Amino acid sequence: MSRKYFGTDGIRGLANSVITPELAMKVGMAAGLAFQRGDHRHRVVIGKDTRLSGYMIENALVAGFTAVGVDVMLLGPMPTPAVAMLTNSLRCDIGVMISASHNPYEDNGIKLFGPDGFKLSDETERAIEALIDTNLSSRLAGSRDLGRARRIDDVHARYIEFAKRTLPRGLRLDGLRVVVDCANGAAYKVAPEALWELGADVITIGVEPDGFNINRDVGSTAPRALAQKVRDLRGDIGIALDGDADRVLMVDEKGHVIDGDQLMAVVASDWKDEGKLTQPGIVATVMSNLGLERYLGGLGLQLERTAVGDRYVLERMRAQGYNVGGEQSGHIILSDFATTGDGLVAALQVLAVLKKADRPVSEVCHRFDPLPQILKNVRIRRRKVLDDPKVAAVIEGARKQLGDGGRLVIRPSGTEPVIRVMAEADDRANVETAVDEVIDAITKAAA
Repeated sequence: MSRKYFGTDGIRGLANSVITPELAMKVGMAAGLAFQRGDHRHRVVIGKDTRLSGYMIENALVAGFTAVGVDVMLLGPMPTPAVAMLTNSLRCDIGVMISASHNPYEDNGIKLFGPDGFKLSDETERAIEALIDTNLSSRLAGSRDLGRARRIDDVHARYIEFAKRTLPRGLRLDGLRVVVDCANGAAYKVAPEALWELGADVITIGVEPDGFNINRDVGSTAPRALAQKVRDLRGDIGIALDGDADRVLMVDEKGHVIDGDQLMAVVASDWKDEGKLTQPGIVATVMSNLGLERYLGGLGLQLERTAVGDRYVLERMRAQGYNVGGEQSGHIILSDFATTGDGLVAALQVLAVLKKADRPVSEVCHRFDPLPQILKNVRIRRRKVLDDPKVAAVIEGARKQLGDGGRLVIRPSGTEPVIRVMAEADDRANVETAVDEVIDAITKAAA
């Protein structure tokens, strides 16, 4: 069943066009009503990244929540995983993160968390959507029951201490020269401070947000600047977060990018050796490289695949008892510590392995040679283009061309009007041909 407002990661779109003050206020009212249970004073925490539009959306959400009698605690710029953690830690009924993650500043979004700190189920999101499109004037709070709003100031230290406690007792980062890129986003204060408190020699980039420069030529979607800085300053490792810090990629001492698949391999291998894995394997999406699957198989571990989106990874993890999962893009979920992807916590776990191994990052974090994999996007106006018989025939031909050892994944984006086409196999020429043929067929059908 399709949804009107929610995508794969909350509600997202162009600020003041799709994500308007009116919509944000209605989301606040609807979510506030959906999570009112019992007679206690209900509370919500609201965090945001550094986009200019965050101020507008934040105030509209406050109006919506307080109008239905929910008290609001404003966190200011904070990583998405910090909001999830604080929702549960502060015994709030709901948590909200205002962010469009890795998207440019023009976009923004609203992510919701339940009282347990987990993202909402499809069923709950549909219930909220129904309320958004309902006239709620009869359900507004009375004059004496309106919610109050206040800012709380000690949350940065609280999250930093939480992140530090995920490391083995007594482990320090002394002697490591770490370059951290905060994407001019939500972690621009907490990530460098946490690393410094743990003893690392910290060099920062992407820590000067101005409302417009989030994710612009920095962060996990643009790691070139980080790679150059690591090489120029002879860093031991680079850490690249995205705008809301729920993703992380790394860079080795040679300036080579380490993606989420390699990071999951590092953690899975170490946790297997330490007896920390709750199941003999990890969960990843259909986009993760076949090289990761083969590497894990060599360790006696399996790779469970899900649809794209960290929420689907987490759902599978919870349903089948896995405690490591993630995406190639850098969403790493370690459920022993967090209820969602946490870029800083994932980075700290890799740094712990690095300290234990006492070898260069290029050796520790290169666990397998990825198979040739190509991903291209086609911008479309209608998603039904995939139902076109000519497109279907080309897709079937591409699958046969890749053979049993290859994969072809075609999916509409949940956040943008594009179709993503990914193929991988041992033979790069076959991969390139398969992707180009499918892209061409979709383009012609869409035209």
